[in-house]
Amino acid sequence: MTLSRQQTFVAMAALLALWAVAYYPVVPEMVHTWFGHSDNSHGVLVPVISLYFLWAKQEQIARTPIQGSGWGLALLLVVSLFYVVSFLGGIAVFQRLALVVSLIAAVWACLGTQMLKCTAFPLFFLFFMIPVPDTLLSMVAFPLQLVATKISADMIQMCQIPVYREGNMLYFVQTQLEVAEACSGIRSIMSLSILSVVFAYISTGNWWRKAVLILSAIPVALVANILRVTATGILAHFFGDQVARGFLHEFSGLVVFFFGMVIIFGIYVLLNRIGEEK
Repeated sequence: MTLSRQQTFVAMAALLALWAVAYYPVVPEMVHTWFGHSDNSHGVLVPVISLYFLWAKQEQIARTPIQGSGWGLALLLVVSLFYVVSFLGGIAVFQRLALVVSLIAAVWACLGTQMLKCTAFPLFFLFFMIPVPDTLLSMVAFPLQLVATKISADMIQMCQIPVYREGNMLYFVQTQLEVAEACSGIRSIMSLSILSVVFAYISTGNWWRKAVLILSAIPVALVANILRVTATGILAHFFGDQVARGFLHEFSGLVVFFFGMVIIFGIYVLLNRIGEEK
């Protein structure tokens, strides 16, 4: 029996309702991680951005033919089994991955391959809302802490300010400064990576320009964070380590993100202009 377009969307809505009930246990802890861990706070905005791009494609969605996919149904069944196993095993990251993959599989199964292609970006963008496991964050953050500390110490010495570095600590004549995990730059990398992916999606350039734009997020974030640590160190030398705490610390983080956002936007504009010239 072939379902009409309206009947297919009704069936899709019913399946999404079942999906929401099945995966509800995953959501509260994930939301708590968004608000309780600054490195994952970007997750709050990801569903909103995804819904916006889905809404922006409503005319294209209306024109896209619908034909269910057996491959999508098979993927949905496999992911559902994977979710049950990870839920019983208490493996949060696998449960969250299953949440996103099962949504993609549901769209594929009910609406078909063409609709999946049409909605691919909003759906796959949801992977960014999955909090990165703390173990992985620590593995990446610690080397970044050391790199930021070393380069910042060299830059501070170039300003004729005596400083001694030991690990992720900077020692000045009258004070000391710790480059903590929160100052490793991992938060900036994640936030600017999401921003660069969005810019790449709306860019009119070809694939290599999009790739350059996305990859540029990492060095831009690292440079911006090193400048932040360097500036904080210089201020700590003159005004004490209190400048590295409280309002000034949080404000400097916003300045770093704004600086990185401006640079990413500048790269986006430049790459688009290069494309237009050719």
